[in-house]
Amino acid sequence: MADETGLDFSDQIAALENKYQQALKDLYKHLTPIQRLSIARHPNRPTVLDHILNITEKWVELHGDRAGYDDPAIVTGIGSMDEKSYMFIGHQKGRNTKENIARNFAMPTPHGYRKALRMMKYADHHGFPIITFVDTPGAFADLKSEELGQGEAIAHNLRTMFGLKVPVVTVVTGEGGSGGALAIACSNKLFMLENSAFYVASPEACAAILWKSSQAAPKAAEKLRITAQEHYRLKIADGVIPEPLGGAHVDPAWTSQQIKITITQAIKELENMNTEELLQHRRLKFRSIGGFQEGIPVEPKRKRNMKPSEVNMPKAADIELEIENLKKKILEAKGPSDPITTQAIEKLKKDVDKEMTNAFISMGLQEKLESVKLELSKASKDTSSQPLNRNLKEKVDKIMQEFNHNLSQPGAYLGLKQKLEKLNLVSRLTEIEERKQKLKAEINQKVPAELKEKMELLKNAEEKISKGEPVDKELMEEVEAVKKELVEVLKSANLEVVGVTKKNVVAAPSELKEKIEKVNTEIYEEIERVINEAGISGRIEELKAGIAKGSSSEDIEKAEAKIKEEILATLDVEALKEKVKSLTVELDLPEETVAEGNICAENGKFQ
Repeated sequence: MADETGLDFSDQIAALENKYQQALKDLYKHLTPIQRLSIARHPNRPTVLDHILNITEKWVELHGDRAGYDDPAIVTGIGSMDEKSYMFIGHQKGRNTKENIARNFAMPTPHGYRKALRMMKYADHHGFPIITFVDTPGAFADLKSEELGQGEAIAHNLRTMFGLKVPVVTVVTGEGGSGGALAIACSNKLFMLENSAFYVASPEACAAILWKSSQAAPKAAEKLRITAQEHYRLKIADGVIPEPLGGAHVDPAWTSQQIKITITQAIKELENMNTEELLQHRRLKFRSIGGFQEGIPVEPKRKRNMKPSEVNMPKAADIELEIENLKKKILEAKGPSDPITTQAIEKLKKDVDKEMTNAFISMGLQEKLESVKLELSKASKDTSSQPLNRNLKEKVDKIMQEFNHNLSQPGAYLGLKQKLEKLNLVSRLTEIEERKQKLKAEINQKVPAELKEKMELLKNAEEKISKGEPVDKELMEEVEAVKKELVEVLKSANLEVVGVTKKNVVAAPSELKEKIEKVNTEIYEEIERVINEAGISGRIEELKAGIAKGSSSEDIEKAEAKIKEEILATLDVEALKEKVKSLTVELDLPEETVAEGNICAENGKFQ
C-alpha cells in the first residue's frame, strides 16, 4: 500500500505488530496442560538431531545394537561441545508422514533400547558424559516387540543406568511417554523445555480408561500433572529451560543454545563429584521422588491394602443414614417450604445434576445432548405453541435409552444410582407431606366451630383416662357422640374412615399391670408352643437368614404369610380371645384396645 499510494504506514504497522506481540504474550502466558502438550507435539518442533547439530562442533552418529538391527527411532553418537566429547542419545521424530513412518514415530523397539544400552556402556568405559534427549509417545507395543522382550530391554536399561560412573543429564524436548521415555532418563539431572510434557500415560489413553471417552483428555491432562512446571514443583525435574514465545519451533537455534547452556552448567556441577558421590546423587534423586528420606528408618514390613480406595466411595450405611435423616427432616417439617428441608433437597438435586453430567461425559453422550439442547432452544423460539418435532423427540428418546442402558449395567455408576433412589424417595415423601398439609387444611375448614369445642372435651376425657382418673358414664357417652360426629365430617370431606384408634397410649392402673403381663406371657408361651410343635422354627431361621442376605421383598413377604397362616391354623384363637376380653372388662375400656400390654382382640391376632 505504501508503494502504491506513496503514504507512510510505518506507525500503523508498528502499532499492529505491538498489538500482535501483546496478544501472543497473553495467549502463551496462560496455557492449559493440553495446550502445552499440543505445542510439544507440533510437527515443526525441532527434533533431537536438530538440537545436536545446533550445539555440537563435531558429530558422529553410531548405529546398531550388535545383534543384527539398527532402530531408527533412537539416535546415538559422539559429539563435542566446547572441545569436550559427549555421548548423545535421543528419540528421533520425523518432519512429515514419510519420515515419521521411517522413524516409527519415535517409538523404539527392543533393538533401540539395546543400542542405547551399548552406547551407555561405551561412554562409561571411555569416560564420556552422557546426554539423553527424550521425545517419544512411548515404547512400540506391537506383537513383535513383545516377543523380542520389550519390557526386559527397558528394565535392563533402568538397572544399568543407576550403575554408570559418568555424569548423566536428560533433557525432555517434546513429550516423554511412560517407560519408553524413562529407559534413557534415569539421570543425575533432568531438565524439561518449557512446553514439554512427561507422563505415565497419555491424556487420551487416561481419559479412555477413566471416563470411557478420549474427549475428556483436557481434564485428564490436568489431573496427570504432565507439564514441566508441575514436574519442577514436585522436584522430579531439576529445572525448566525457557522457549521463545510461540514454542521452540519459532526459533530452534535460540532454544538449542538454551539447552547447551543448561547442559554445560549441570556437567560442571556433576564433574566436581567423585564416582561414589555421583552414584549416590543419582540414587537419592529417585528415592526422594518416592518419599524416601536419608537417615530416617524405614519400616521393614509394610502392610499394603490391595483393595481399591474406598475413601470417596459412598457406603451403603452412609446412604441409608442420610436417607433416614432427610426423611425425618421432611416428616418433622412445619410445612412443605421448611428452609432446612428445602436446602437439603436442593443440595441433593445439585449432586445428582453433577453426577448425571459426569455420567453423560463418560458415556460419550455429552455432544449429542448439547446438539439436542441447541435444536430444542431453536424449536421453542420458532414454534412456541406447536408440539415437539417428531424427529427431535426420537433423538431425545434414543439418547435417554442409551443412557438408561449404560446406567443399568451391573456395578456401573453406583454413586449416581444411589443418589437417584434417594431423590425419588425424597420426592415421594415431600409429595405425601404436601398432600397431608393440604388435607389437614381442608378438614379444618370443614370442621365447624361447635365440633372443635367438643373435640376439646374429647381430648380432656382421654387425658383423664390416661392418668387413671375415674370417668363418669355421661361423659363417655358424650365422647362417643363426638367421635361419631367427627367421622361424619371426615366422610363429608370425601375421606373413607377405615377405623378409629387412640392417639395417646392409655396407661393401665398399676394394680392391673401384673395381670396384663401375665396374659402377655401366656400368649407368648402359647405361640412358642405352637411353633415348636408345628416345626416352624426352622423356617423362621431360614427367613431371618434370607433377610440378612438381602432376598427380594416378594419372597420375604410370601414366607412371612405362610408362617403366619400355619401359626394361626394351630393356635387356639378362641381361648386367647377370652383372656383378652376378661382383661378388657377389668380395665373398663372399650374392647378394641388394651394399650399397656400391646394386645389387640381384633381377629384374635397378637401384636
